[in-house]
Amino acid sequence: MPQLAPARFDMARETAVNRFVRARYGLRGTLALHREALGWDLLRAPLNVALSPLFLLVRLVGGLFSMLGAKRAGAWLKSRQVFLTSDVARRIEADVAHLTRDLTAQGVGPKADPQVVRAEIAAHAETRNAVAEITTSILVLAAGLFLFRQATPGIISLAGPLAEFRAHGTAVRDFWLGDRLGGAWYWAFPVELSPWAVILTGVVLAVLASLATTFAGLIADPFQLATGTHRRRLMRMYAKLDRADATQSGGLAREHLLARLGDLSDAAISLLRVWR
Repeated sequence: MPQLAPARFDMARETAVNRFVRARYGLRGTLALHREALGWDLLRAPLNVALSPLFLLVRLVGGLFSMLGAKRAGAWLKSRQVFLTSDVARRIEADVAHLTRDLTAQGVGPKADPQVVRAEIAAHAETRNAVAEITTSILVLAAGLFLFRQATPGIISLAGPLAEFRAHGTAVRDFWLGDRLGGAWYWAFPVELSPWAVILTGVVLAVLASLATTFAGLIADPFQLATGTHRRRLMRMYAKLDRADATQSGGLAREHLLARLGDLSDAAISLLRVWR
């Protein structure tokens, strides 16, 4: 196939990518995609959330080894499969692989080795884990601001206020002189909160958050489609694969860093409340 001029090459690729993201990540497309989650993904999603810090640690240590000259050890670490592959991720990998073959047939496919292309497509699918976590964190933050007027970027920081709210409500309701006097009494003398109540509340919230994470794409996909995020992410992936020195870099996507930043903020806010 004759080589296209750069402008036509970019236009042909972007047109195909735009068509793909509209079909896959629009409301109808994401609903069809999330049908894949109605199965073992309900168990894989919470496990993947728990594995996310390990994923970040492995990638950071691998990058450090590479910087120190131990490139083989660094490459080995960065190529480790940490997350459990969900049915949703498999579907996305298959769809993006099909898109890539179509681009190649049109003469606008990536120039990297097929093995590297497959690895980048898998990494692209894994990015959804982080995006789902970020979406869930935003929902938890909004719930904390709405219900308690407190910043709660994660389950840890939400568990305390929610457990306190439940304990206060139960104590007021069971007060021997009635609800009204109970409210006045426990306003003056706050309920003593058991650590186990906070832990139990946190466990229940973690289960609910895991379910929310599984289906967070129903919100995140149309939003990312509208803002062009899906398109830009795919175009960046193909641009990276076009570079002459493209290799299986195992680089860390910004979404994973943002998700872990949310975890750190959650822990920091919780510690500040304990110290106060």
